[in-house]
Amino acid sequence: MSAVGNPYDNAQAESFMKTLKVEEIYLAGYETFADVTSRLPVFLEDVYNARRMHSSLGYLSPTQFEDRLVQQAA
Repeated sequence: MSAVGNPYDNAQAESFMKTLKVEEIYLAGYETFADVTSRLPVFLEDVYNARRMHSSLGYLSPTQFEDRLVQQAA
């Protein structure tokens, strides 16, 4: 635990929320909660996890990174 009010505590969460807002929420223009519950999981699985590169993973998508780990373990 760090001190109360430390701006670095939520760096990963803040980065994810910024990405989610900029790349999906603002562009999609959700009108109802039903829109969110039906389309947001698609963004997370098909875009964020499958295609979007992450610098912390060596510029691979999470899916590619996991596949590489499985290959190295075998």
